[in-house]
Amino acid sequence: MCPLNHVTYSRNVFIPLTNVCRNWCRYCGFRRDISHPEARLLSWGEVEGLLRLGVEHGCSEALFTFGERPEEVPGFRGWLGDAGYDNIIDYVVELCKTAIRSGLLPHSNPGVMSSFEIRKLKPVNASLGLMLETIGRVAAHEGCPGKIPEERLATIEAAGKLGVPFTTGILVGIGETVQDRIASLGVIRELHLRYGHIQEVIVQNFVPKPYTPMAGYPAPAYGEMLRVVALARGILPEDIAIQVSPNLIDPRDLVRWGASDLGGISPVTIDYINPESRWPTVEELGRIIGVPLRERLPIYPKYVKIGWYSDIIRPLIGRYADPEGFRK
Repeated sequence: MCPLNHVTYSRNVFIPLTNVCRNWCRYCGFRRDISHPEARLLSWGEVEGLLRLGVEHGCSEALFTFGERPEEVPGFRGWLGDAGYDNIIDYVVELCKTAIRSGLLPHSNPGVMSSFEIRKLKPVNASLGLMLETIGRVAAHEGCPGKIPEERLATIEAAGKLGVPFTTGILVGIGETVQDRIASLGVIRELHLRYGHIQEVIVQNFVPKPYTPMAGYPAPAYGEMLRVVALARGILPEDIAIQVSPNLIDPRDLVRWGASDLGGISPVTIDYINPESRWPTVEELGRIIGVPLRERLPIYPKYVKIGWYSDIIRPLIGRYADPEGFRK
């Protein structure tokens, strides 16, 4: 077990830019076919409205989450064209600039990215993210071009080469083996030792979603999650935080076994990926885990102190960061 002086979290506004995605993961309840009445691409005005709410509720982070390469889905380019863009990355870049003008630090999760796309996003993001999930070949990812492990690892490595503070993680309980988990954590470790850019690794438990092919698939037991968190803490370097999702699992024992971060806690938006799972409040979490909470930015203190951010977001870093790199 790992005694901690504090556990970190960030305060964010969740922006689900589009739920159209080229992948069809068997456990995903977020994705929609483009013909589905709930399929959408948020307009500029809708994003601005969410950004205003985030500022009003004291957030520092604008979390942009969306389906991977939705342009590959027939019909989506027409939606982008109506918004005035040729591709989703260019749209996100401009929305990130709007977030910065609003006073929020962007963190984007676009899925698999090329080096060219990361270069576009880097100046207007405090950090970027992509879940590795697993390097194992699992039935849950069959037919998903973006879930080929080599493609995801190439993105994580490209971010390292470009010096981007990065979030990744593993998804526990989707059919992977214990050996897959060890290997996934091991390759994340090696990439970090090479480039020094992994700020946190999420250890996320699979939660069955209604009306998905894996709706009846068993979720991992709590004891299994304890073992995976301890495994991650044993494999990963100490300067990588282990994050768990407190709206998906009780974090109290996970913190004792090595988790040190609770991710983004939104005071204003739901978790659109897991809409059935309510965010606990910061006050509730403080009572649950029994360890002091400390608010951070979407860029971790280490990277604040060494200056891994662009001149575009420098004024916001100065506004929000204390001398240790945490939020003032």
